Amino acid sequence: MDKTFKGRSLSQSFDWKLVIMYLLLVFIGWMNIYASIHSSDPSSILDWNFRCGKQFVWILTAFGLASLILFVLPSRLWETGSIIMYMGVLVLLVAVIFLGTETKGSHSWFEFGPVKFQPAEVSKITTSLVLAFIMSRSNYKISNIKDFLITLAIIGLPFLVILAESETGSALVYVGFVFMLYREGLSGWFIVLIGMTILLFILTLTTSTYTAVAVLLSAILLFNAANARRSMHWLLIFIGIILGVALFPWLWNSILETMVPGASVIKDVDPMVADAIRYSARAPWMLRIRPLYILLLVAFGFMPYLLRKSYIEKNTFIGLSVLAFLAGLFLSYSTEFIFNDVLQDHQRSRIEVLLGMKEDLAGVGYNVHQSMIAIGSGGFFGKGFLNGTQTTYGFVPEQSTDFIFCTVGEEWGFVGCFVVILLYALLISRIIRDAESCREHFTRIYGYCVAGCFFMHLFINVGMTVGLMPVIGIPLPLMSYGGSSLWSFTVLLFIFIALHHEEKKYF
Repeated sequence: MDKTFKGRSLSQSFDWKLVIMYLLLVFIGWMNIYASIHSSDPSSILDWNFRCGKQFVWILTAFGLASLILFVLPSRLWETGSIIMYMGVLVLLVAVIFLGTETKGSHSWFEFGPVKFQPAEVSKITTSLVLAFIMSRSNYKISNIKDFLITLAIIGLPFLVILAESETGSALVYVGFVFMLYREGLSGWFIVLIGMTILLFILTLTTSTYTAVAVLLSAILLFNAANARRSMHWLLIFIGIILGVALFPWLWNSILETMVPGASVIKDVDPMVADAIRYSARAPWMLRIRPLYILLLVAFGFMPYLLRKSYIEKNTFIGLSVLAFLAGLFLSYSTEFIFNDVLQDHQRSRIEVLLGMKEDLAGVGYNVHQSMIAIGSGGFFGKGFLNGTQTTYGFVPEQSTDFIFCTVGEEWGFVGCFVVILLYALLISRIIRDAESCREHFTRIYGYCVAGCFFMHLFINVGMTVGLMPVIGIPLPLMSYGGSSLWSFTVLLFIFIALHHEEKKYF
């Protein structure tokens, strides 16, 4: 018999490096959970009455789940049963809104005595499995509009239900699937679209609608210059237009000061008062014309010409650019409605603090402020294990769950933070490496989904603790306290390890 088909030993077919990195992160998390609560005097790190002891139980059960996945359950179960599992979890996501317990304004937890279960955590697994199952079919093409819409529906259904539960953090994790979609052939413009959507939302909130529209128009012009045949020629022309758009408000106000009596006085008063005077019904009609209106008038005037040019030259990029401008304009004008009428009070407050729109160190900004103090006080090498003060004595709320990273920063300093982030980077890169080595499309697609989920959790959680992201309540994978989170990430990762093992067992 050919040696190739004899099968490989466990040490050869399992990616033990992934397992080791998993164990290290779990152990580091457990130690820091103990460090964050040791001032409460638990008798030991195994004391069941405290979170460190309970986490040890969750760790043991997580190891049991990992062993079950690796050595008992058939690997094909995850492919053949993916749709049933996805539908089952979707039912739980809806049911928890009506039957679950309310925790911090969120209806996303089932509670069974001392055990709490969050279906949103499991939904990442089932969504990843269904995506891998659908997209690995031989006739699937992401460029096909029908297949693409099915893919969006698979992601969108749990995403919308989780948003309805007021679990914004868990919903944002679904953005991580875009990396898998890009690997499978989705245009990079889709990622640009997401980035521009976020940028326009922020600019409209923090500056003005004119600034947001000007940035949108500038980006579209630059993209068209890069896509044009004579790119340098058009780039110079478009840069001139962009400079004109940027300087137009100043130029328009200068014209008004010379043409409208009393207009020059307005600029010397408070900006809010100036706006009230300028756009009041008693002001001269020229004074009431906003620069934004003129910009939009010019833009809409050019649209018929651009659409005709797109049709004649068969240049779909120009046509799509017009649609992108209209969509961005709609988003800018709907930002105020979304911010004030869709988002909840605590979500608005967190975004305002993050974007510097207001300062609230004693309210919604307290967590982040204390977290940054804790991380900053750790210095380069940290204060040492169990020597932290900010996290240990309760200055940082939720220091063993959402803010576990600040415990690492205070007690282990920059070096500890670097090591933890490096471990995550190695874990994610290893998952991607293994996924790329697989011949089975199902395993590769699922692997990228796993990597995307880990990355989004890491990015949002660490960004939250250092003040770069709003506080939206999302755990640090494998390290934050909680059985629901640990179990879900364990299952998520070890399903991939089992699938990778099955493929590498004979090759």
